[in-house]
Amino acid sequence: MTEILTPRLLLRRWTDDDLVPMAEINADLEVMRWIGDGSIQDLERTAESIERWEEEWDDEGFGLFAVELLGSGELIGFAGLSVPEFLPALQHEVEISWRIGRSFWGQGYASEAAHAVLEFALQDRGLDRVIAIAHISDTASQNVMRKLGMAPERDTTDPQFGLPLRVHAIDLSEYQA
Repeated sequence: MTEILTPRLLLRRWTDDDLVPMAEINADLEVMRWIGDGSIQDLERTAESIERWEEEWDDEGFGLFAVELLGSGELIGFAGLSVPEFLPALQHEVEISWRIGRSFWGQGYASEAAHAVLEFALQDRGLDRVIAIAHISDTASQNVMRKLGMAPERDTTDPQFGLPLRVHAIDLSEYQA
């Protein structure tokens, strides 16, 4: 089982106990503001998402980790790698992404988890490039991308929702952990 420890976090595979806390995160309008069309996800859609994330681990050898706070064992969201299937032009890429519950914002958890995921991509999975995609107005996510050493590469449009997106990228041979 793949796990990553950081000073404050455990990144691990999903368990049945993660469904309700992840559904609570996905039910927060502010958390979901920049995800797809901004719609919240109920328990059933969250269960489907977790199942899809676990399947990606089996299919690709990477996926989205459940992110747990070491001090309390509380699930605070996810971070990991995926193929951005929603953007046909980028389906050959690997995307790093994260979603952290609002009560944990502003504490550096997204950056800490994302740094660990980039190291995982380079050291464990041998990837040489990773992208990140954010709504063009999602400055908080773009700030995390900059902290990771990622640079804006191009703007595009979400084909399903018609929303403007910015793609950042990093060549992992130049990544400084």
